[in-house]
Amino acid sequence: MSKLPDVIWLNTSPSLQCFAQPLMYQLSHKMTVALWEYHQTQDEASSLDDAVELLQDYLKSCEQPVHLVGHSTGGLLGLLYTRKYPEKVKSLTVLAVGVDAGIDWQAHYYVHRPFLSRQKTLNSFAYNLFGYQKEYTIKRLMKILEEDLNCSLSPHSLFKRLSIPPERVPVPFMVCGSMDDIIVDTDALHGWQPYLKEGDRLCECPEGRHFFHFFQPQLVAEQILNFWQSLHPLDSVDVLPKSVDTLKLNESLYQ
Repeated sequence: MSKLPDVIWLNTSPSLQCFAQPLMYQLSHKMTVALWEYHQTQDEASSLDDAVELLQDYLKSCEQPVHLVGHSTGGLLGLLYTRKYPEKVKSLTVLAVGVDAGIDWQAHYYVHRPFLSRQKTLNSFAYNLFGYQKEYTIKRLMKILEEDLNCSLSPHSLFKRLSIPPERVPVPFMVCGSMDDIIVDTDALHGWQPYLKEGDRLCECPEGRHFFHFFQPQLVAEQILNFWQSLHPLDSVDVLPKSVDTLKLNESLYQ
């Protein structure tokens, strides 16, 4: 890379990265965005601690602090990294991460799994996470979710589910979610409010479910860029007027 990145997108699931591409593309119009990916095989144990140290090995090459962005477990990784190495982070933006940052779709999956077959559970979650879709699309989504179960960093299993106690984030912090997300619902999202500092933001979309950033990437990108601009003016960035603390994104995600 000829230029050091301004933004690092944290990806902990190869199969789910496709849903981040539209938002990364929008952000890349204004900032230099790099993708950091964590890969593991089915035979490897998931270790968030190992992922934090691998991320630190990468960020040692960045002379200046960077903006970290992550969805779900990627956001959790960013949160854990920021708590340990705040001097390396200019800001942290998490998408679909509730006040118990350990909760992801797999945590919900393993609650329901004992009562249904694997395929029926995946089918149900494909509809719950993405809404009504054509049958062939649902089958493709089921395959993507199954790959995520097999090869992602999620710390959950049939035998154990991880919980992360909330605390204030030591750098500028933005949390984004969707009002119709069954994984990180409104209560889980607004649970962050007591932990937000002055200048931190909570951004809530009315629609879009768990992958709201995929359905309306331009709108979400505008809000993230607006947040970054509030930290340090970016002459080249045209963003929406900012409001205080909680941003309501009233445009439909399904236009």
